[in-house]
Amino acid sequence: MVSPRSISNNSSQSLRSPWRQRLSALPSSVSEDSILLRVLVQCLVTVGICSLIVAASGVTDTSVWNLLAIPFSMLGAYWSWRSRRRRNIAAKFLIALGMLVALAFFLGRMLRIPGDTRIVLAELLIHLQVLHSFDLPRRKDLGYSMMIGLILVAVAATISQTLLFGPFLLLFLLLALPVMVLDYRSRLGLLDWRRVAIGVPFRQLGGIIVAVIALGLVIFIAMPRLPGYQLQTFPVSGSVDVTGEVDGRNILNPGYVNRGNNDTESANSNPGDGVSPEQGPGRMSPSFYYGFNRRINQNLRGELEPQVIMRVRAQRAGFWRVMAFDKYTGQGWEVSRSDSLVDLRRETLSYRFLPPRLQSIGPAQEVVQTFTMVQDFQNLVPVLYTPESVYFPARELSMDPEGALRPSGLLPEGLTYTVVSRVPIRDLERLNQSTTDYSQSIRQHYLQIPADIRDRIRTETERWLSTAETPLTTAYEKADFLAQVLRDNYTVETDLPFFEENEDLVSAFLFKYKGGARDQFSTVLTMMLRSIDIPARLATGFGPGQFNAFTGFYLVRNTDAYALSEVYFPDQGWFYFNPIPNTLLFSPDDSGADPFSVLRQLWRIFLGVLPAPVAQLLQRVFQWLVLLIGMVLGLLTRLNGQGWLSILWWAVGLTGLGFLGWLMAQGWQKWRRQLRLSRLDPVEQIYQQMLWFLDQRGYGKRSSQTPLEYAARLQQRSDFRQGKLVKQMIDRYVGWRYGEQLVDIDAFKADWQTLKHSRSG
Repeated sequence: MVSPRSISNNSSQSLRSPWRQRLSALPSSVSEDSILLRVLVQCLVTVGICSLIVAASGVTDTSVWNLLAIPFSMLGAYWSWRSRRRRNIAAKFLIALGMLVALAFFLGRMLRIPGDTRIVLAELLIHLQVLHSFDLPRRKDLGYSMMIGLILVAVAATISQTLLFGPFLLLFLLLALPVMVLDYRSRLGLLDWRRVAIGVPFRQLGGIIVAVIALGLVIFIAMPRLPGYQLQTFPVSGSVDVTGEVDGRNILNPGYVNRGNNDTESANSNPGDGVSPEQGPGRMSPSFYYGFNRRINQNLRGELEPQVIMRVRAQRAGFWRVMAFDKYTGQGWEVSRSDSLVDLRRETLSYRFLPPRLQSIGPAQEVVQTFTMVQDFQNLVPVLYTPESVYFPARELSMDPEGALRPSGLLPEGLTYTVVSRVPIRDLERLNQSTTDYSQSIRQHYLQIPADIRDRIRTETERWLSTAETPLTTAYEKADFLAQVLRDNYTVETDLPFFEENEDLVSAFLFKYKGGARDQFSTVLTMMLRSIDIPARLATGFGPGQFNAFTGFYLVRNTDAYALSEVYFPDQGWFYFNPIPNTLLFSPDDSGADPFSVLRQLWRIFLGVLPAPVAQLLQRVFQWLVLLIGMVLGLLTRLNGQGWLSILWWAVGLTGLGFLGWLMAQGWQKWRRQLRLSRLDPVEQIYQQMLWFLDQRGYGKRSSQTPLEYAARLQQRSDFRQGKLVKQMIDRYVGWRYGEQLVDIDAFKADWQTLKHSRSG
């Protein structure tokens, strides 16, 4: 007769496989039991999601459906808490499958709608967080969620254009500090999951929060107010298509009677009827700046009512140029070659347009600007100088000979686009050495001046030049001096009467009124320069606007619009001159500022302090990183998007097949385990089932432990509440196996059912 002891020995040996023994020898994974830590981490993620939605609202494309991630993430966090001691292999498979699907849809969206990549990446991160929330057994898993919340807040900070983001940032800080305290206490084993209030020193914590906020404000105040960074993120509204049914040769300016769509004039309009004719006296529109039109009338009077037009984030301040005019009409300007447009086509997989370079320029600095329209704007694209590349959500753009960009539709509220411009650097030495050998095209279009005023304007200009303390020999010196003359000797007239029908604006300004409206100063300077054979034109656009040091954006209003004179220097480009009194003489974009000059200096100092071999090693490491990134980008460009999507979908399919194979293997193992258990004594069956049940919940027995040592260890664990019941069951089993004592099978089964249906953690 075979003894029960021999049967149990053989069965226990058959249940132990080599891989099981290796796993049992590894240290057990410690689950996180602090309820308060889990709740605060979930609050961090919630704040991150909400801050992203609020920051992106009205700025770029995002969906309010992302808010559904909050309840789903909470549900996943609760499920993770209840299942924190289980292996949850099936859930891990499903999570991996879901992440691959999310990645595939992310890449598909990137290829289909190549918009603002920050939002698309942040939304992918939100989707991954929802999936990740169903697998948070350990403290380090909660750390991943903390980092996701931090990244979402950081992305929201780069998108935010208003102070609405501020309260979310402060709330995130108020939550992050106690989370870090709780995380540290958890590492020390000072948290008890049964207690929600766990003795956090709130007074000390409050003092730390106040100190951190104060220190952050001091650092923020001490930092230079940088208008931008050398990060070329190129945001663009992916879901907006600025494509309408407007001919690019037409410019829609609601401030004019005929909107500039044809050459019919409203010269007979009554000056007091509130309309804006393209010729003759009239009142300007209180909402729309008159200077954005094919033909502009400077015989209009009135003022604009302040309205915010757009927000701009740029690497430095500048004159946000909209249009330029080459033909003077006596009381205004027009674009003589308005029909000679160049059609631009964007790249296939991006919104990038590459405008032609109209003139060669000298030393220049690349400046990235991002514009967000706060209200509907005309079918004109504000830029900083002539763009080198434009990231704009339209199928096509047009450019006129003066460098103005015209889409076929209005710029809607909420539109975001990015422009990269090469802005000429105002190098006085090079500009003074510039020749006067102008091309025939430049002479034909930018030296035009009516014959009946040419001699008189030239005489007045030369009279002013003769008053200079030293002889002026170069075109740059003359332009600079004349701009200063107008600023110092003529006044801005707010109650200027209307010009008569055939009265010339420039002559009336110089000889009759000794001043004029703001934009008329630029017209006069342009014509004075032309009279002495210096090519010039009138440019209209927006001043920098009001810079918000907290958001990093320039807030641009319609009242910031005005006109400047652009002067041409061969092989150098066009440069602004501002003759309007009480303003900057040059455009702010001529400063040549370098936001990262201080960082570069610190980096050079840091390399200088290090030993030469270490400094060379760091430089080589950076070179290798740049080379590696270049190789990866090259590989990505060689592989088309469909190829990558195919690889991802294959990965999804293989993962699904792997999951099905794992389920079949689990079913096979379960059947084999049940078959083996059916051959054992009932006492041995219950004991082996108890060990397997506890092992699945994170309380596994090591192969080196005896049953009694295992029971004693479970009783010592503060996170296990059924230690007494398990000790009682193990005592019965040991007595049966080693002492040949009889066991009440019904009572033993009742204890097993109690353990199985209880919360073991």
